[in-house]
Parts: sequence; structure tokens; C-alpha cells
Amino acid sequence: MTAAEQSSTPQPQSAPEPTQTSRDRGDLIPFNQALRTWFAISLQTFGGPAGQIAVMQRTLVEDKRWIGQQRFNHALSYCMLLPGPEAQQLAIYIGWLLNGTRGGLAAGTLFVLPGVIALLALSALYVGWGATAAVTGLFAGLAPAVVAIVVQAVWRVGRRSLAHPAHIALAIAAFAALALFAVPFPLVIAAAALAGWLIARYAPVTREAKAADTGDDGPAPLIPDDALHHERPDRRRTWRIIVLGLVLWAAPLAAVAALFGTTSIFTDQGLFFSGTALVTFGGAYAVLAYVAQQAVQTYGWLSPGEMVRGLALAESTPGPLIMVVQFVAFLGAYRDPGPLNPWAAALLGALLTTWVTFVPCFMFIFLGAPSIERLRGNRHVSAALKGITAAVVGVIANLALYFAEHTLFTSVHTTAIGPLHLQLPDPTTVRPVALAIALIAALLIFTLRWSMLRTLGICALLGLTAAMAGLT
Repeated sequence: MTAAEQSSTPQPQSAPEPTQTSRDRGDLIPFNQALRTWFAISLQTFGGPAGQIAVMQRTLVEDKRWIGQQRFNHALSYCMLLPGPEAQQLAIYIGWLLNGTRGGLAAGTLFVLPGVIALLALSALYVGWGATAAVTGLFAGLAPAVVAIVVQAVWRVGRRSLAHPAHIALAIAAFAALALFAVPFPLVIAAAALAGWLIARYAPVTREAKAADTGDDGPAPLIPDDALHHERPDRRRTWRIIVLGLVLWAAPLAAVAALFGTTSIFTDQGLFFSGTALVTFGGAYAVLAYVAQQAVQTYGWLSPGEMVRGLALAESTPGPLIMVVQFVAFLGAYRDPGPLNPWAAALLGALLTTWVTFVPCFMFIFLGAPSIERLRGNRHVSAALKGITAAVVGVIANLALYFAEHTLFTSVHTTAIGPLHLQLPDPTTVRPVALAIALIAALLIFTLRWSMLRTLGICALLGLTAAMAGLT
């Protein structure tokens, strides 16, 4: 390579030298620089967890050289063991490594802040102007695209996770339990963990060897692969985090219960979404079927079609996909505001739901960070996680079926035959435009391999065109 070619080739940046003040505070890099970087990352967190993790890897591992590739992979594997959005927890964990507790708080908050603001605006737009032809047309195009996106998620997760016939059987069993027998989602997850442990014990599978990925020959990363965090668990620190975390988590919920009563919609939403925050193993897609079932059928906060539209909005905004729960709470509180103005109630419900959904992520990382390294080699935990991951494929497949039925058909009815509980669409109520857009989205995603945002944009334009032509 010539000197000119070398000068024109982008080179990885050297890790920054912290100042003495930064060292005294435990910062490996200047905190202001970390804030700017995490804010830049937060504006690029489209495309679900895969896209979000890719952005962090490119920025932190390849460009900034703040963390080594294997160290990054290890941190990600730790976060996969926890409930909650693994991409945000990865940001909290790396932020903690770089700048201590305040670094973790800053990284995790900035990771979700743009999505919170964007989805609040879009939720208000939907409530205020959702009946207009333009907005209706946009959603008519976005909802069928979501069906194709969720099907792609089934394919991607299944291809990575179902390497053994026993795990394929577990995925099918999870799908059947949800789609045919209406088994509660938490019970499916618990049974999957037990099944994963039993499979590993009585039908052990060969562990996949991990390829050594040491990155390129650029400058040494600030946190090299062999410099794992060795802070030992401390009992006083553990109890301090538990007490403070629980108080922060529960305080807003206790406040709304005291102000509006234990039977108010705000208390219901706070309790429900606090519970879902503890069972979101496998990412947002895995828990959304349970959220949709409860929010639509049990609480009546929104309709099945609106649940699909909310997912479309969450897909098209930055931040974790589980942010769709904010849309659910916004609509539910707006329609049952109690003594408040509907818009004030909607804002309160949305922010309360966001709080109880994401606060546990910080608590889990800060609580487990010093000791989570010890879990990496625990074969029992790994076996249970494999079982959950296999079941997640069936859970996401059930979500795809749910969205497809309520997007592509006008009428869906529930039929009970003994222990079977089936949701069957009326084939005479098929929506031709929605079906056509869903097929186009599938073509763009699976054949042309277009990005999610590009696909959503095309489908939104197709829906808008159909609405203007009077076809929706």
C-alpha cells in the first residue's frame, strides 16, 4: 500500500488519556467525552437489538478503541442472562466499566431518551390525528410491514438458537402452549428454563466453539480483552443497591396509588409493567405476545390493530423495541383518565410505565456487575438460558401469528374446544391492500435484503398512496 493510500484509509482512534481529575473519579475516559459518544450512539439505535449492538460495536470497539472485541462479547453474554433489553443493559455495563456508576447511569439513560421523546410525540399524533386520512394511510402501510419484520425475527433467532432437535421441539412446544392452549407467558419461560437444564443433563449437546475475534491490528483498546473487571461483591454495597433500587422503582407507583387509588389505571399499569420488566428474557419480541394479550384482552387499553401500530412506531424510532409499552400506556390512560385531563393522564401513564420498565435494568447491572463474571462458566445457568432462548423462537412465532391475523383480516374470533383456545380469522374478511403490502415487505426484507427503516418507509408510502386512492 502506498503512503497516499495509507493516509486516505480511516485509522482506528487511539484511546484517550484521562486527566488526573478523571482518574481520581474512576474515569477511564473523560466523562464529557463519554457523554457525547453515548448521545451520538443513542441517535443511531434503530433496527432492534441487533442494530443497536452493531452500532455500539462499531463505535466503541472499532472506532474509539475503548473496549476489546472479546471483552465486548463477554459483556453482551452477561446481559443476555438478565431480563430486560440486552442492548440497553450492555450500554449500562460498558458505561459502568468506563466511568463507574455515573457512567452507567448516563449511558443507560441516553440510550432510551431519544426513543422516549420520539414515541411520546408519535403517540400524541396518533391520539389527536389518528383518524385523518394521511395518518390512517401511514399506519395502514406500517402495520403489514411489521408482520414481515417479526417473521424475519423468527428466522434470525431460530437460525442461531435451534442447533439441536431437542431445542427445535422446545420451540414448537412453546408455540403450541401459547397459540393453542393459552398458557401464561411466565409459565412458558419457567418451563423452558427447566427443560433446557434437563436437556443439557440427559441429552448433552456439543458446545459451539467460539471463534477468536481479536479485531484488527489497530491501537490497543482502553479495556483489553484480558482486563476483566475484578471488583469483588460486597455485602454492604449489595444491600445499598437493592434498597435504593427498590425504593426508586416503587416510589412513583406508591405515589400514584396514594393519589388516585389502588384500583386506578395508573396503579394497574405500574404493577403490570413492573411485572413484565422481570420476565423479558429473550428480548422485546418474546414478551410482546404476553403484553398484547393482557393489554388488549384483559385490560382493554387498546385494540389488537392498535397494538400492531404501536409496534410499528417503536420499530421506526430509536431505542429498545420494548418502548412500545409506552404507547400502550399512553392510549390506555388517555381513554381512562380518572380525575385528570386526558392528555395529562396519558403523559403520566406513559412516563410511569417507562420508569418501571427501565429502572430495573440499572439495578440488575449495578447489582450483578462485580459477580456476574462468575456466572459465565456456570453450566447450569447456561443450560437454562439455552432452553429459554429456544422457547423464545416459539414465542416470537406466536407473536407473528397474532399480528398477521389482526392485520390481514378484519374479523378474528376465539374458539374453545376443550383445552384448546384458538383464534381463527374469518377468511372472507381478508384485507387485500394489507396482504399486498405485507408480501412486498417480505420481498424487500428476505429477497432484496433491505434495511428495516428503508422497508418501513416504502410500506408507509404504499399505505399513504392506497389511502389517498380510497383503497383502505
